[in-house]
Amino acid sequence: MGQHTVIIGNGISGTTAARWIRKRASDHRITMISEESPFHFSRTALMYVYMGHMRKEDIQPYEDWFWSKNRIDLVMDRVTGIDYDKQELSLQDGGSLRYDHLILAVGSTPNKFGWPGQDLDRVGGLYHMQDLDNMEAHSLGLSRAVVVGGGLIGIEMAEMFHSRKIDVTMLVREDSYWNNVLPAEEAVMVTRHIKHHGIDLRLGVNLGEIHDDGSGSACAVTVKESGEKIDCGYVGLTAGVSPNVRWLKDGPLAIERGIVVDDHLRTNMPNVYAIGDCAQLSSPVPGRRAIEAVWYTGRMMGETVAYNITGDAVAYDPGIWFNSAKFMDIEYQVYGDVPRELPDDWSTLYWEHDNGEHSIRLNYETATGRIRGFNLMGVRYRHEVCEKWLKDQTHIDGVLADLKLANFDPEFYDEYEDEVRTLYERQTGKLIKSKGKRKLDQVLAFLKG
Repeated sequence: MGQHTVIIGNGISGTTAARWIRKRASDHRITMISEESPFHFSRTALMYVYMGHMRKEDIQPYEDWFWSKNRIDLVMDRVTGIDYDKQELSLQDGGSLRYDHLILAVGSTPNKFGWPGQDLDRVGGLYHMQDLDNMEAHSLGLSRAVVVGGGLIGIEMAEMFHSRKIDVTMLVREDSYWNNVLPAEEAVMVTRHIKHHGIDLRLGVNLGEIHDDGSGSACAVTVKESGEKIDCGYVGLTAGVSPNVRWLKDGPLAIERGIVVDDHLRTNMPNVYAIGDCAQLSSPVPGRRAIEAVWYTGRMMGETVAYNITGDAVAYDPGIWFNSAKFMDIEYQVYGDVPRELPDDWSTLYWEHDNGEHSIRLNYETATGRIRGFNLMGVRYRHEVCEKWLKDQTHIDGVLADLKLANFDPEFYDEYEDEVRTLYERQTGKLIKSKGKRKLDQVLAFLKG
């Protein structure tokens, strides 16, 4: 038997690492430890279980037999200590486990800011499987829930309750939804859309206190600014997440906000790596954050660390920024650089449909015309096409001439590319000749070119 790699955490980053180590090294012993669930599941699909669209077993990407077939040992337990000199883990059940390589893929934990009542029953986040169980346990007979915080998790939780005809109040400190990330126009669109769906969205406010009903359960919240008391039977805390590293801070592991790693995802401890939400890059790629708690970067880190553990020195490269989500029934996609505030030397082309539920934004450098980012609301574009334009530093004129190339499926999705191009022509006085619709074989040829 070859070397023993132990992975703490069975999220997307840890699971990807295990799969790629097995692909590259048939003799490695692999052990995955999780205290949350025996099998890997898709966190982004938790909401669909609550809404009745999927069952718990449906959000497990791999069948139960997958793990034994690939000789990946699963341990459901909590790691209580790490002896880095002995290369040994202590487990809550009293056992221990030695490792040759250790991968810390311990994820995130929901933020709490010392609110009175934050640890009461009927209070929870939306990150762990246990959070889903907590919501489910308290939903029967629930008439109102309060969601504290905005962003992607906040709107998911609000939609979950809303799907069961439970009234929802959202307390959001920004003056429009997620405007600390979205440009102003998109933030206003999302704000309008949430309210249109009947969510009681309160902007520019903060949580003051969660009230105890006398038996240790939440029964109401107080709005900090106004002192208003809102009766509710559940409080969702969705004010962001932080790396799950508090339990590691007493040891010699280098930790700032997250576990500090180099460009090969190595920590300061021998044979110890960190990946996913808990990892903090010491030298991130310019324009990227040191911690990026998103699905696809976790997956990329998992593959990268597998290469390094199995003998190939590969630096982590996050590629071009991408994210996607859904605000109720408005899909959201972003490729490349779309900051909240536009840099002085950039221009933006923003088109919005008259119905207020579709928009397309193209950011580009004013002097060079180089395309820098795409922001899409209620519109879906091909990932590979947008990424190629960004990698090739294509001129905005060229992008607009061939914008129909990006349309995900023009047979089933409305096309707005002509309107976007016409808007650009009005703004710049240029005339851009469209290349028209492109067939799939032409798309594939473009991607290979």
